[in-house]
Amino acid sequence: MSAQILDGLGLSRVVRAALKERVDALRERGVIPRLDVLVAAHDPASLSYVKMKHTWAAKAGMVGESFPVDESTTQAELIDKIAELNANPLVHGILLQHPLPKHLDEDEALLALGSEKDVDGISPLSLGLLVADLPGFRCATPLGIMTLLDHYQIPVKGKRAVVVGRSVILGKPAALMLLQKHATVTIAHSRTEDLEGLCREADILVAAVGKPEMIKGSWIKPGAVVIDAGYNRVEGRQGDVGDVEFESAKEVAGWITPVPGGVGPMTVASLLSNAVLSAEKSLA
Repeated sequence: MSAQILDGLGLSRVVRAALKERVDALRERGVIPRLDVLVAAHDPASLSYVKMKHTWAAKAGMVGESFPVDESTTQAELIDKIAELNANPLVHGILLQHPLPKHLDEDEALLALGSEKDVDGISPLSLGLLVADLPGFRCATPLGIMTLLDHYQIPVKGKRAVVVGRSVILGKPAALMLLQKHATVTIAHSRTEDLEGLCREADILVAAVGKPEMIKGSWIKPGAVVIDAGYNRVEGRQGDVGDVEFESAKEVAGWITPVPGGVGPMTVASLLSNAVLSAEKSLA
C-alpha cells in the first residue's frame, strides 16, 4: 500500500487563509504587516522564490519590498541597509535570501539582523533562542515541517527521529524542534557510517542533505514518516527532485511529503506567519 501523502501545498492554503484574517484584523487597527527582502540580484532561483513569497504575501494583504544585492554592493552598504530596516517601525520582517554574492560576509549580516525581525529564524541570535528553548521566531522550513506533523496528528513524543543534514537553517533546527516535542533525535549527514542502517531505524526521517534521491526506499523503516526537505535540479529532469527516491520510498513509508508540494509551500507559509506574528507583537 502506498504511503499517505503529506500535502504541504494544501495545508499552506489553509494557513494562508487564516493569515489573511489576522492581517485584516491588523489593518483595522492601522497596522499593515510588511516583509522586506534582501536578495541577490543575479540569482534567478532566488529572484523567482522571492517573487512567489511577495505574491503570496500580497494575497494575504501584506506588503513588502525587495532590495537587490549585487557584485557592486559593499559589506558596509549591506550592514547599513539591515540597520535601516531594523530601525523602521513599519517593517515587521526582514529576510536575507540565500545565497548572497560571495564577496559579502553573510555571517556578519545575520549578526547585524538580530532576532526581533528575523522572521526566517536563521540568525545566530534566533538560533540561540531555539537552543535555549526561549520564545523567538523559529526557522521557517523546520517550522513548516512541525506544522505538517501537527496537522496530520502524527505522534512525535517518544519516537526515534533521524535528521539527515546538519545545516544551521534546516538540519540542526529541525532536530532541536523535534527534540522539543520529545522525540529521540539523531543528526546524521553524508559522511555518517552506515547511514542506510541508521535511516532504517527512524520512525520519523527528515531528509535535508541536498543530494538528489540519495535516500532509497530500501533505507526506510516500513510505516515510517518521511519528510523530504530536499530541492535539487538534475540535468535532464523536469522540475525539482527531492533527497528521497519518491517512487520507491512511497511503497514503504506510512506518510511521505512529495517534491514539489510538500515542505516548500509550508516554508513560505511559515515565513509569512512569522511576519504576521511580528506585526501583532508591535501592538503589544
